[in-house]
Amino acid sequence: MKKILILNGPNLNLLGKREPHIYGSRTFVDYLKTIEAQFPEVQIHYFQSNHEGELIDKIHEHGFTIDGIVINAGAYTHTSIAIADALSAVTAPTVEVHISNVHAREAFRHHSYLSAKCKGVIVGLGLMGYELAVRYLVQTD
Repeated sequence: MKKILILNGPNLNLLGKREPHIYGSRTFVDYLKTIEAQFPEVQIHYFQSNHEGELIDKIHEHGFTIDGIVINAGAYTHTSIAIADALSAVTAPTVEVHISNVHAREAFRHHSYLSAKCKGVIVGLGLMGYELAVRYLVQTD
């Protein structure tokens, strides 16, 4: 059974409430049930934190023993060299996901410290981006 870690960064605990015109009206915990139903053969670990160090700790904890990481680091995408270094340090392949099209938003959102450490990046496809990332990681050997 493949194991995938989904990591969500700051403010993503507010999905369903936060700017629904950008992020939609569905909570991530509700959407996670959809992903788990679509991939019953995959053990999905989910973690969300508003704290950079906690995200890094999860990458360290799971990054050598799982088959892939899906990460939406939120604003840390644009600021955290430490998260990028953590992704470089582990062996699990990573896919970066963003719910909104960050390239159609403020200029500071156009740069990611994480992208170069990832197998791929999915932006602007809403919550479906997570499903696509899991599908990629499950099908990759």
